[in-house]
Amino acid sequence: MTSGLLSPTTLAQRAEAAGLGSVAERVFAGERLSQEDGLALYQAPDLHLVGALANHIRERLHGDRAYFNINQHINYTNICNKLCRFCAFQRLPRQEGAYVMTPEVIAGKITEQLSEPVTEVHMVAGIHPKLGYDYYLDILRAVKEARPEIHCKAFTMIELMQIAARARKPLKDVLPELIEAGLGSCPGGGAEVFADRVHREGYHLKNTGDEWIEMARTVHEAGLKSNATMLHGHIETVEERVDHLDRLRLLQDETGGLQCYIPLSFHPENSEWSHLPGPTGLEELREIALGRLMLDNVPHIKAYWIMLGIPMAQLALSYGANDVDGTVLEERIYHEAGATTPQAVERFELLRWIRDAGRIPVERDTLYNVLWSEDLEAQADCAAGAGAPSSP
Repeated sequence: MTSGLLSPTTLAQRAEAAGLGSVAERVFAGERLSQEDGLALYQAPDLHLVGALANHIRERLHGDRAYFNINQHINYTNICNKLCRFCAFQRLPRQEGAYVMTPEVIAGKITEQLSEPVTEVHMVAGIHPKLGYDYYLDILRAVKEARPEIHCKAFTMIELMQIAARARKPLKDVLPELIEAGLGSCPGGGAEVFADRVHREGYHLKNTGDEWIEMARTVHEAGLKSNATMLHGHIETVEERVDHLDRLRLLQDETGGLQCYIPLSFHPENSEWSHLPGPTGLEELREIALGRLMLDNVPHIKAYWIMLGIPMAQLALSYGANDVDGTVLEERIYHEAGATTPQAVERFELLRWIRDAGRIPVERDTLYNVLWSEDLEAQADCAAGAGAPSSP
């Protein structure tokens, strides 16, 4: 389904036959889809048509490029008091396996990778009620002291709520201090599903959807970029998913601070919702496609290979995704929930996976500045060859 396999004319004909002709017209015109359009796309039997429409937008925005980065994950504590029913990572303070990393341990993990070209550390964790405000400043400082050039992408919105509560100051006053300590941007986790019904039934001790939006707005007003997520495949309805996507794009209309959307697949293993089946591979592809189709103002859609698995992430690059995340050293949260993917991969493996999917690998930093691109390297090689003197 990569560029050129389905022309806009063929797509339009298939969409018309499937009752999605008006949706396709808006896609081709670059117009915003309505919530009703979103519902129709969720309910459309022809998933490959939905994916092709998403791929049309993906290639209009990014061509055949697919982004990755060299990153490592640090989940600094698994102690959490939110008791989310979907979570397999959380532990209570004296429960077996509970841990808190000291700033020194975190610095050591950064130092261990100094021989690797890591550009980002992704730090998220549970909500430990007794960690002091200084702890969060100290772990940022520890990372930056160990590797001054690294970008710290840290703290979900619920973590920021906790940090502000421990600081006893509004988040808008806390963020400049976190930035001074080393915070560079925020991840998108913890959004779950914004619907109040799902919040009450699944994670009532956590932030509400409105609170997540308000926290993200404050983050963006402080000059930080963030990502956004939706955890799908549990008890939420299609209508609640569409509402979630609509609220994200309204936030983006206002702030412009979201740089990437990541659909997160619910993994039922080892959680209170272990009786639920979780999403199928086809449902995962549809979520990628709907993200690209509905979030017209968010530049990047990520197929998070840790959750999807490598083959599904490769396929998602033709269903709207243009990013696969990175090398992801030592991810713990989704592996506690039964993920069987590797905990880290090498750069050459990412390059191979992207090439095998028919895309062009592009190495980026956290803010999507291009560090290396295979197509640009090829152009440079051609230019150098053209300028070389001919043989006598």
